[in-house]
Amino acid sequence: MRQKIIQEKYPIFVLELQKDETDMQSADDIVARLKSNIEADRVARYIGVFDHYNHTKALPDGSIAPEIEDAKNILFCFGVALPSAEMLALRPRSIGVAELADRFIVSFLEAPMPVANIAMENWVRALRADPVTA
Repeated sequence: MRQKIIQEKYPIFVLELQKDETDMQSADDIVARLKSNIEADRVARYIGVFDHYNHTKALPDGSIAPEIEDAKNILFCFGVALPSAEMLALRPRSIGVAELADRFIVSFLEAPMPVANIAMENWVRALRADPVTA
């Protein structure tokens, strides 16, 4: 898993997962696995799934990189406290799953809560068939 900055300001975590490195067969399989992780977490709350691929494809001017075969976001929240109204701008969380012909790209924006980052990193790393090599 790599940490990087995109568009010069957004800190994200990204895992590129070759299809032969996982038992997951599709973006939907990955989303289902992440949903079960979220539902098993004592703090996280599952919200839903956004089908980004079909949404963008349906737009008259929608544009999708040709190598992307599917793209979904699973939405959830770790909100254990609401210290100010402005914190709502940082919530909820999302993990993006893009499916390409030979691999999956799983990514999420760094959260302001270290515990949330650790949980999301663990969930994403566990998608590998052999998590030790993650």
